[in-house]
Amino acid sequence: MKKLILILAVGFAAWQFYFKHQDRQTITSYESDRAPSSYTAQPAAPSLARSYSCDGRTYCSQMSSCEEATYFLQHCPGVKMDGDSDGVPCEQQWCR
Repeated sequence: MKKLILILAVGFAAWQFYFKHQDRQTITSYESDRAPSSYTAQPAAPSLARSYSCDGRTYCSQMSSCEEATYFLQHCPGVKMDGDSDGVPCEQQWCR
């Protein structure tokens, strides 16, 4: 019984550490990443930062809109949504 409680406590601590680390990484990514030069600042950008976060999704099939894909391309590292590197994500699915 003591071993089970210990395993659960360690698992819970690891889970908490993982999510706190993800939050710090998201904030760091948002502050340090810059938009591609083809984009201009738009008034809607601050609201995007509040509604999306870098959660590990990398492909167009995991997005639900062009706006969401654009946020991920601009702010999240390692995304695979701009095959021709023109700064427009998911051209065949969302951003036509």
